[in-house]
Amino acid sequence: MKLKSLAMAATALAMLAGPVSAQIKERVFKVGVGLSEDHPQAMAVKHFSEQLAARSGGKLVAKLYASGSLGNDVSMTSALRGGTLEMTVPDTSTLMSLIKPFGVLNLPLTFNNEQEADAVLDGPFGQKLLAKLPEKGLIGLGYWENGFRHVTNSRRPINRADDLGGLKLRVIQSPLFLDTFNALGTNATPMPFTELYSAMEQAAVDGQENPTATILASKFYEVQKHLVLSRHMYSAWVLLMSKKTWDGLSPQEQKIVQEAAREATLYERKTIRAFGNKALGELKKAGMQVTELPPAEQAKLRAKLQPVLTKYSKEFGEETTNELMSELAKVRKTNSIAAK
Repeated sequence: MKLKSLAMAATALAMLAGPVSAQIKERVFKVGVGLSEDHPQAMAVKHFSEQLAARSGGKLVAKLYASGSLGNDVSMTSALRGGTLEMTVPDTSTLMSLIKPFGVLNLPLTFNNEQEADAVLDGPFGQKLLAKLPEKGLIGLGYWENGFRHVTNSRRPINRADDLGGLKLRVIQSPLFLDTFNALGTNATPMPFTELYSAMEQAAVDGQENPTATILASKFYEVQKHLVLSRHMYSAWVLLMSKKTWDGLSPQEQKIVQEAAREATLYERKTIRAFGNKALGELKKAGMQVTELPPAEQAKLRAKLQPVLTKYSKEFGEETTNELMSELAKVRKTNSIAAK
């Protein structure tokens, strides 16, 4: 009887296991990114693919297309919505035109450090934003770090807030970025990232603004002499999947994608922070002159940007802005208590 019971149990397990494994089909998700293959963003996509393969017996694969080979953030996000591309990792600013509240994440001089950003993005506020994406044909699988943004240019060192005046700077194709840099006295010029290096090389623009990891990986030091650690804005990416692709997955495949995305998110943040810390030294070695704005000059930046903060707090929704600030206050209080 005992042997018979064991046999029946084994048969039942096999019947259960059969349909589950059948839920995983061989699939290749094309993942387009704007940055180069050796940037932490692309490295994290490769890690995501490894995690997918490990959890699916090699059936689910993410194939990386780097350096804007499938388009820029705007066009790739549009392709996801149309179902002609499976995945991409755009800056959150790209999503402003679809869902206005996403814009609050880019409000200038909001976050003080990366840990604050993690807590807000992974907490109720960040998840509430991701929950708005399906209605626009997108699935948000997690926030990846781009980092604090800094200004580079080929003309002069920036030692004071007023030194930015008159520089022609490339910015992300977003009204918030345009207004931010126009308020600082620059000639803000919207341009796809894929066109930026050649524009700086040909002096069509004087400079740009990005985190140090991007400045190094994109070799901007070859065409830019000056870097000011302005920390004017924190920038995050969203790991996105097309809702059409997501809806075509089985529940088990969806679970595997979510688990792989969580692991890749932790990997990406750790990797880009290590890369960013190293990048500053590498940029100095490459000949870039690095300056920092004293606290008094940072205060001047904030004063210049106050009308922008007021305008876009309303534009993105005062309720949403207040939610963000309330969440930030809670995080800072928790961090303050923990530090004691």
